[in-house]
Amino acid sequence: MATTIILVVIFISYIGLGVPDSLLGSAWPAIYTELGVDVSNVSIVSLIVSLGTILSSFMSERIVNRFKTAPVAACSTALTVIALLGFSFSKNMLWLCLCAIPQGIGAGSIDVALNNYVAKNYAAAHMNFLHCSYGVGVALSPYIMSLFLKDGMRWRAGYRTMFAIQLAILLILLLSLPVWKRANRAEYQAAASEKKAAVPFSVLLKNPAVRVQWFTFIGSCAIESVCLVWGSTYLVNAKALSPAYGAKVITFYFVGMTLGRFLSGFAVKKMSCETVIYIGQACTGLAIVLLSASQNTVAAVIGLFLVGFGNGPFFPNMTQLTVQYFDEKISQAVIGTQMGFAYIAVLFSPLLFGFVVERFGIAFFPLYLLAGYLIMLLSTLALRKRVRTAKAYHQ
Repeated sequence: MATTIILVVIFISYIGLGVPDSLLGSAWPAIYTELGVDVSNVSIVSLIVSLGTILSSFMSERIVNRFKTAPVAACSTALTVIALLGFSFSKNMLWLCLCAIPQGIGAGSIDVALNNYVAKNYAAAHMNFLHCSYGVGVALSPYIMSLFLKDGMRWRAGYRTMFAIQLAILLILLLSLPVWKRANRAEYQAAASEKKAAVPFSVLLKNPAVRVQWFTFIGSCAIESVCLVWGSTYLVNAKALSPAYGAKVITFYFVGMTLGRFLSGFAVKKMSCETVIYIGQACTGLAIVLLSASQNTVAAVIGLFLVGFGNGPFFPNMTQLTVQYFDEKISQAVIGTQMGFAYIAVLFSPLLFGFVVERFGIAFFPLYLLAGYLIMLLSTLALRKRVRTAKAYHQ
């Protein structure tokens, strides 16, 4: 019973992780207009969020080993609550940048802690449903924001509504702490009696399979982050949609991501995580071709939906494979670093695309997605080859 309660709380917590991620991108057309800043400044805010997330991701193994999963998740969610409320009162770019700090730090630790916990204690289907919960969060935010943008560009009210939702998630986490402690009593007792040494980054860096896996996450998260931050702006500036309608339509991308992860949760009961990844990559490639080849608005929306649908299952299934590919002694450290490199992609991809937009225009959006797709696809194939070689060597 306790494990079921914990799993439900984890799913709810992961909804909270997704809430802030898509909110800035969907609200940005209204934010930069009201504050009188350049459209490309969204990359600066996104960069600060990503820096905080990268820092907390690489430090997460030490933090989780010391404080355990549930307290880390609660404190991380509290930071995002503070960030959302702060964004709603922002008067200028400096204020936006300051609010981005707690959002980034909070996101990194909870991401690594929950992914590692589910990978070790639950099945692959649960990992997919976990990331499906994230999809619910990132789909919920732009939809709710679109309702406020439609009613007089009230993006601040949209942020305060999401703050209230995030606060409710934090309260659920806090109330569940005793359940976590009872269910993981041995883990807490061990933590009190001995300190588990963290795996040095230099050790992971020497492992070629670990290095290749980092690039799989860089490619996939480059696609995801650019769609998160620039998808709505692409629809507004390239497809002539209103900011309110653009924020509403980009929800189809997040619905695609959520649906892809939901269906892959059932698919992994019949096929391997690797097969699910390859099917998703084929779908993503076709979707990017559709975006590149068509100028039609409907085709663009369908293309974004399919990009989310195909790319969505990659993250949970590759994370689940981590505990299969690597020894348990280093799996948590590997997950921490792969999250770190994933957020490096989240940091640099929207930023670099901001420079592309300034120089060449928003129309290069599909080609930018193609670059991320090729990095993901080629490194996935290389990783599979290295894993097979290593298994053959040890047989």
